[in-house]
Amino acid sequence: MPTPHNEAPAGAFAKTVLMPGDPLRAEFIAETYLEGAKLVNNVRGVRGYTGTYRGVPVSVMASGMGMPSMGIYSYELYHFYGVENILRVGSAGAVSKRLRLRDVVLGQGACTDSAYARQFGLGGTFAPIADFTLLETAVAAARRMGVEASLIIDLQGPELRVGRLKEPVELKEGEQAVLGAGGLPVPQRVVEAACPGDQISLDDSALLLTVEEAGPDRLTCRVERGGLLKSRKSLALLGREVDSPTLTAEDRANLAQAGRFGVTHILQPFVRGREDLLTLRSALAELGLDQVKIMAKIENRRGMEKLDEILEEADVICIARGDLGNSMPLWELPSAQKRIARTCRAAGKPFFVVTQLLWSMEERAVPTRAEVSDIYNAVLDGSCALMLTGETAAGRHPLEAMEYLAKTARCALRDLNPDVSLFPPEGAETATKTLKLGDSVQWRT
Repeated sequence: MPTPHNEAPAGAFAKTVLMPGDPLRAEFIAETYLEGAKLVNNVRGVRGYTGTYRGVPVSVMASGMGMPSMGIYSYELYHFYGVENILRVGSAGAVSKRLRLRDVVLGQGACTDSAYARQFGLGGTFAPIADFTLLETAVAAARRMGVEASLIIDLQGPELRVGRLKEPVELKEGEQAVLGAGGLPVPQRVVEAACPGDQISLDDSALLLTVEEAGPDRLTCRVERGGLLKSRKSLALLGREVDSPTLTAEDRANLAQAGRFGVTHILQPFVRGREDLLTLRSALAELGLDQVKIMAKIENRRGMEKLDEILEEADVICIARGDLGNSMPLWELPSAQKRIARTCRAAGKPFFVVTQLLWSMEERAVPTRAEVSDIYNAVLDGSCALMLTGETAAGRHPLEAMEYLAKTARCALRDLNPDVSLFPPEGAETATKTLKLGDSVQWRT
């Protein structure tokens, strides 16, 4: 049916529509690639054509410039013309010097900093991610080429996080913040465990709250250290242990899918002792996943106190410095990291380091000198791997962050042992020996 923006009659568009921004590009595509192309819309010069490509009906129509225009035309095609697939057609610039004109880029995610969605109360601008089949295909291709790809899933377990927010929330120092009913979404068990005077850290201690009032379903807090709070950021009730199950119902559902997707490693958060790992090991055995390796995240003092028994049950140790730093004065964290590393080396247990390795690169294109020194020293301590988190998940410079991580680690490993390399030398196809996740390396004292 015609609309204020589209004069085409019902049935004039094919189920699949190619949508460039420029009307002249739509015209070029129709005249160059479609057979029997007919102009079906020209309202305001936004041209739409329908024809066939290799016998298959296909339409092409301009979207105009910008998200609002794209939103109007795509909405009407889906809702009034029965269109099922819209394929965006256009050119793109590149921030990477590696990319050349006409290179093909496979991207698993896309995002925008436009305020268009928020302006209309659409719940923010989430990144649409391709389904897991794409990742599975990439892993299979890597294995065919002889590249050993590890596929890790990180369970929720006893971990505490802020829930989903419609948009980031600014918490201002000295003001009140409500957690729970009518406020910021947090796990109910945090509300039940907190008492007046307790402190709650958010986003790896970037924000700090003090509980002033504790009710059955909500906490009223004073903001001691403010900032911008985003969805799913970490939460810690300082000085208290919140009773949580080893595996949540969601964890068990994810484990049930792990075998189908070829998962090789499981990250178990907030490991409190042997029993947590035995519980996970039992769940894996029930699913026929005995071969899957368990990576135990050391994230609190209890995990450090039980480290010896955790080492006996875990395949790999993860020094997770975010929440580990919440469980002690921050100046004690480096000592704790070194202590865990020494214990792992003495036991011959592989370990790796995670959290804020290149935190500044969430915003900046170049890391600090302290950050690259941190990476270098982690490798010299014997870390078998290094993991970026927010730098690649939400940062503005994910590619550059990975390059700095890889090059710094390569430099450290070269100095550590010239015959072993985590990464091939620049310009070389292969290294003398390539380590895979879980391998141990030699270190110098």
